[in-house]
Order: sequence, then C-alpha cells, then structure tokens
Amino acid sequence: MIRTATPADVPAIHAMIRELAEYERALEHAKATEEQLRDALFRENPAVFALVAEDDTDGEPVGFALWFLNFSTWTGTHGVYLEDLYVRPHARGAGHGRALLAELARLCVERGYERFEWWVLNWNEPSIGFYKSLGAEPMDEWTVFRLSGEPLRTLAARTGTPGGTDGSAAPGTSGDR
Repeated sequence: MIRTATPADVPAIHAMIRELAEYERALEHAKATEEQLRDALFRENPAVFALVAEDDTDGEPVGFALWFLNFSTWTGTHGVYLEDLYVRPHARGAGHGRALLAELARLCVERGYERFEWWVLNWNEPSIGFYKSLGAEPMDEWTVFRLSGEPLRTLAARTGTPGGTDGSAAPGTSGDR
C-alpha cells in the first residue's frame, strides 16, 4: 500500500535515507537529522513531501519517495522532482517502487503537471533498467551542476556585484548585452 507519510514515519524514512546513502556509496554525506526531516515535511507550508510504501502483511514501511515541485518555464506548469526513491532490499521485486512512481505519476496527471523528473547514478544499472522499462528516458544532453560548500559561499558573497571576475557576465545570464 502507498500512502502519504505521517510524522510517525520520520524515523523509518530517516533510516531508509541512510540505507540509500550507503547503497550509493556516500553515507558520509547523509547528514540530515530526523528533526530536520520532520520540520521539512510537516511544517505549516512544506516544500517537500513524502510517500511511504507499506508491507502488505505487517504495515511496516519498506520504501519511500521524497519529492518536491519544480517549474518549467517552457511548459508553464509545475512538475514533480523525485529527490529519493528507495525500497528496502528484502521488499524489492514486490512492486513497491513501481507503485510509488505510479502514485507520483497519477498526482502529476491529476494536477496538470507535465514533467516527472529525477536523477540516477550512471553506475546504477538495475535502477536505470527499471526506469527505462516504465518508459522514462535519460536526458543525456543535460549536465547537472552543483554549487556547495566554499564555492557556494564565495558566490553568495558576490551579491550585487555585476559580471564575472573579469567584469563580464556569462552567456545566458543577466549583464550588459
């Protein structure tokens, strides 16, 4: 069964996030706490949401999908960005992952969202094969960029400073054109 997460699910979701991080060989980067997760999911106006997959026999949470809205300036509509999808190893193959994705797809269609997107690690062939079997297409022509840590703080310190380090703006950004 797929259902919307409740505050009581936070410990299980947090544990599964850590399991996912370990699977993705990045456990040391999974620093979010249960308190942060609870606040993000259940504050007055949350910006992130979660679904839980329950085991049919005992109701134990065996998977989750954590997602948020994005927006396409090309379609003029919101979409769903899937931050994490995880099903515990003992529950894989029972349809929980497909059911979580189907529920998010249903939400997209119901609300008029035109895109449902997520990232997958290049080496994660089982997941890539699964996503392709659903009709998902890799966006090979796009490269993901990220600013974090010191580069993020350095750029933030430049607030109000026009142009780049040589005084010119990068193509596709605001500046003197």
